[in-house]
Amino acid sequence: MTEVIVAGAGLSGSLVAIYLARRGYGVRVVERRPDPRESTAEGRSINLGMSQRGIQALREVGLLHVLWPKTTPMRGRMVHAPDGTQSFHPYGTEDHQILHSILRDELNAALIDKAEAKGVRFDFAHKVTGLDKALPAVTVANPAGEVQELKADLVIGADGAFSAVRGHLLKGERAEFYQEFMDWGYKEITIPYHERTRLEALHLWPGRTGLVVAHPNYDGTLTATVFLPFEGPGSFAELTTPDRVAAHCAAEFSDLPELVPNLVDQFLAHPVGNLVTIRTNPWQHDGKVVLIGDAAHAVYPFYGQGMNAAFEDCSVLDKCLAGGDIVAGLREFERLRRPHTDVLAELSKQNFLELRDGMRSPLFVARKKADLLLHQLFPNAWTPLYTMIAHTTTPYGDALARARRQDRVLAALSTVAAMAMTALLATRSKRQVP
Repeated sequence: MTEVIVAGAGLSGSLVAIYLARRGYGVRVVERRPDPRESTAEGRSINLGMSQRGIQALREVGLLHVLWPKTTPMRGRMVHAPDGTQSFHPYGTEDHQILHSILRDELNAALIDKAEAKGVRFDFAHKVTGLDKALPAVTVANPAGEVQELKADLVIGADGAFSAVRGHLLKGERAEFYQEFMDWGYKEITIPYHERTRLEALHLWPGRTGLVVAHPNYDGTLTATVFLPFEGPGSFAELTTPDRVAAHCAAEFSDLPELVPNLVDQFLAHPVGNLVTIRTNPWQHDGKVVLIGDAAHAVYPFYGQGMNAAFEDCSVLDKCLAGGDIVAGLREFERLRRPHTDVLAELSKQNFLELRDGMRSPLFVARKKADLLLHQLFPNAWTPLYTMIAHTTTPYGDALARARRQDRVLAALSTVAAMAMTALLATRSKRQVP
């Protein structure tokens, strides 16, 4: 039996364990944190928006029907303007072109339960302290500080953006590693049920010096993420007193204080999180070690594709291993995935500006509406970039290449239309000359 050690019992680690257990592999997962199903420690809880890539992976492992009742559909963006008015912007033109909000903790618990039911062993509170990529084997320390070497046929690093496996994998290699911290951070707040917060939408408050994004929960609440710069005007460094927080939120996010009576208390009580994007090369070593998810390609959260891309990694890796040749399978996996997740990293950075600034721009909103109209009129010939990313499994790089071709076509048509209008006006002007 092929033995696999997975480092990380988060979303991608638990999911890949299910895939490999179904394939008949013996799978053992080691995780430095306590069991998330039992722990009360505060961790990342940003709500997740499941799109087609994530949905497809959950369908493949037979979990979609279990999780579906715990999701809340998001049919578009509800933009809260500075004057308190709201405008709804649909994600697509078809009923299926929507996102589904789900709590990270509930999703993670369901994945672990499913993996255990498939015979996967989980060792929680076991920290990876070393990697022998030639064997391969990982060295782990248990809560008592006892160190143990675990040997396997394959080690999978699914241990997040600050992956211990990745650090050991790249050591001594002619490797490339890029890490960028955003100069903005985030805090989370809970928005209680309110009649003004339509549940079937992702809520946005695009401010001049801040951004709030809120996902709906099936209990009627919203989990909101407040994004602000670390330094400068309206930053986390400045907003340290109740008066400053209250004044800033009233000025930037006009109706948020009304929706969240204890907004100031929540803001001051919650910690500030960092946002990081990571690219690395290589992802694998000699058919013995491979990275997936954030360990390979952490991205900013503004395209809502971090979890979806990680789940797609698991699905693609499973298919690459189907032939039984692990060495060839890992090489093919990296070849298929790395160029496209590099594209996703750039798209995620760009979408931050679109969410923060674009949704306040009439020209930007008009362009988005034109994109959807063209897709509705010519569904096979014209597909908006967001639709390809969120509502299909088109590889990210292919989606961007097609969107750029469409942009060139639209620019050419706009030029032709402008020239025709200019000629028409000139003809009319000559006719009116006595």
